[in-house]
Amino acid sequence: NPTILATFTVIASLLPLAFVGGLMGPYMRPIPINASWAMLFSLLVAFIVTPWVTLRVMGGKVHPHKSAGGPDQETKGEHRIERIYTTIMRPLIERPKRRATVLVAVAVLLAGSVGLLFVRAVRVKMLPYDNKSEFQVIIDMPEGTPLEATAAAAGALAQTVRTQPEVTDTEVYVGTSGPINFNGLVRHYFLRQGPNVGDIQVNLVGKHQRKQQSHDIAKRMRTLLDPVAARYNANIKVAEVPPGPPVLSTMVAEIYGPDAQRQLEVAKQVREVFETTPGIVDVDWFVEADQPKRVFRIDQEAAALAGVRPDMIAYELRTAGAGAEAGLLHEARGREPIPIVLRVDRSQRPSLGDLEGLALPSMQGRMVPVASVARIEETTEDRNIYHKNLRRVVYVTAEVAGATESPIYGILDMKKRIAALSIPEGYHIEQLYKAQPTSEDRLQMKWDGEWQITYEVFRDMGIAFAVVMLLVYVLVVAWFRSFLTPLVIMAPIPLTLIGILPGHWITGMFFTATSMIGLIALSGIIVRNSILLVDFINLELEAGAPLEQAVLKAGAVRFRPIVLTAAALVVGGLVIILDPIFQGLAVSLIFGVIISTALTLVVIPLLYYLLLLRRGLPVKDDGDEAAHSHPQGELS
Repeated sequence: NPTILATFTVIASLLPLAFVGGLMGPYMRPIPINASWAMLFSLLVAFIVTPWVTLRVMGGKVHPHKSAGGPDQETKGEHRIERIYTTIMRPLIERPKRRATVLVAVAVLLAGSVGLLFVRAVRVKMLPYDNKSEFQVIIDMPEGTPLEATAAAAGALAQTVRTQPEVTDTEVYVGTSGPINFNGLVRHYFLRQGPNVGDIQVNLVGKHQRKQQSHDIAKRMRTLLDPVAARYNANIKVAEVPPGPPVLSTMVAEIYGPDAQRQLEVAKQVREVFETTPGIVDVDWFVEADQPKRVFRIDQEAAALAGVRPDMIAYELRTAGAGAEAGLLHEARGREPIPIVLRVDRSQRPSLGDLEGLALPSMQGRMVPVASVARIEETTEDRNIYHKNLRRVVYVTAEVAGATESPIYGILDMKKRIAALSIPEGYHIEQLYKAQPTSEDRLQMKWDGEWQITYEVFRDMGIAFAVVMLLVYVLVVAWFRSFLTPLVIMAPIPLTLIGILPGHWITGMFFTATSMIGLIALSGIIVRNSILLVDFINLELEAGAPLEQAVLKAGAVRFRPIVLTAAALVVGGLVIILDPIFQGLAVSLIFGVIISTALTLVVIPLLYYLLLLRRGLPVKDDGDEAAHSHPQGELS
C-alpha cells in the first residue's frame, strides 16, 4: 500500500504540469505525460516482473539469516547503518533542546536559501542562454544615410569580427535583410529594407572546438564593436539566436498615452534611463529620426491657366529623378511583359534647382517651366506609427549583458528611476507589469519582452505547484485518515529549496523554468520517502514497539532504499547537466534530492515523533501492557 500511494503522489506531482498553458505548454507537456505513464508501468513491473525475476534468479539460494555461518556481509552492513543512524538520532529524540536546535537550524537554512534570490546570488530567468554556432550584428545608420556609407560601416564591423579566433566567416548584407532565420521571424528583421540598414551574419567554429560559449563570445564582441560603430555613427545590436521567448527584444518598454507627441517625449526619457543603467546594452527605439523632405506643391490654378495637368508634372519630375515606366516589352517566349523604365544616368540627374527649371509642353503647345506652376516646400518625413491591440504605442528596446543578465533585475534597477520622471501632467507614469493598459487617457508604460513570458510561465507553474500540493495532501489524507499527518509528510517539500537554490548559486546557473520543473518533480519524490518512513513507524507501533524504538528503526531500515533512490536520481540528472537548456532541471534534481533526502531522514522522524508524543503514545517500553496497544485510529 505505501508503494502504491507513493507512486500516485509522484504522478500527482507531475501531472498538473501537462495543463500549463502559454508558450511553455507544448514544451512541458511531454514530460509529465511520459513520466506519469512510466511511473504506472514501473509499479506493475515492481509488483509482477521483479518478484518473478527474483524468484527465478535467487529461488534456489538459502536465506542468509537461516544459514549456520553467522550473519553475512549485507547483514553486517545493515547493523552498521542502524548503529550509525541510532547514534545520530537518539540524542535528538531524547533531548528536547537538541531536537529544537536541529529544527530551528533547518528553518534558518531554508530562510537563507530563499534569501539567495533576494540578494541576486541566484538569478531568475525563463531560459538560459544556449550555446549556438552563430549570431548576428544588426546595423542601423541614421535615416538618410546613403548605401555607400552603410556599406563602409558594415565592412569595418565585419573586419573587426573576423579578427576573433572563434569566427570562421561572416556574410554582410547592406540595404536589405539577410536570409530569414529565427531572429528574422520573431524580431521582424526580415522586414528591414533601405540604404541605412545592414546585417552581418557571424558563424563560429563548433562548440566542441572553442572554450567559451556563444553568449560569452557575443558579449566580448560587443565591447570590440562599440568603438567602431561610434566612429561611423551607427547603432548596432549583437543579436544572439535565442533559445526561448519570441519577443521583439529581451527588454521592451511600451509607451502609451493620449497624445503622440507626448508619447515620443516620454519614450525619449525612458530611453535615457535605459542608456544610463549598467548592464543594459543595445538600446534602441522604434522611432525614426527627423528626416528633411522637399515637396513640390502644385498651384492648381496656375497649372490650369497654363494648360498643364498635375499628373504631367509628376511624371516629368519622376522621369528626371528616379525614372518612370515608358511602356512594356512583349516577348514571344515570356510569360509576362517586361516594363521599360526611362531613367537618366545617375551622373546626369538634375539637382533640386535643375528640377525647378524643367519645362513641359502645355495643351497650347508652349513650354511651361515647372517653377511657374509648382513651388518647393520644406517639410519632415512622416514617421511610422505602431499599434498594439488597436492602441498607439512607442517601443523602447534593449538587451541585458551585465552581472545579472536577466530582464527581471533590469526592471528592478530602472522602475524607481522611471517612476521619478517628471512630466507636465502632474502625475507619475504608471508602470504595468502584467496586463495591457485599459485606456489611453493617461501616460502609461507596459514592461514587455522576455519579462512578460517569464511572468506567465512562472505564474502557470506556480499554479500547477499549488495543485500538486493539494493533490498530494488529499491522497495522503485519504490513506492515513488524518489532517495533521500529511503536513508532517509534506514538510520536506520546501526543504528541497535548501539544496536547489544553493546548488544554482554554486554552479552559477540561472533558476529557470526547467529548474522549476525539477522542484515540482522533487516534491513527489520526497513525499514518497516520507510516506515510507511514516508507514514503517506505524507498522512498528502496531507490532508493539515503543515510539522511540519505532522511529529509530524506521530510519535505519528505510535508509538504504531511500538513499539508493536518491543516488539513482542523481545519476539520471548527470546525464542532462551538460545541456545548456536543461541544466537547471539537472541542478534541481541533483542538489535538491541530495540535501532533501538527508534532511528527510532527520526531520520526518523528529516531526512525527513530536506529533505522536502529543497524542500521548509511550516513548519507551516500560513493561505496561498498555504500551503495546496502539489502535489504528490513535495512530492516524
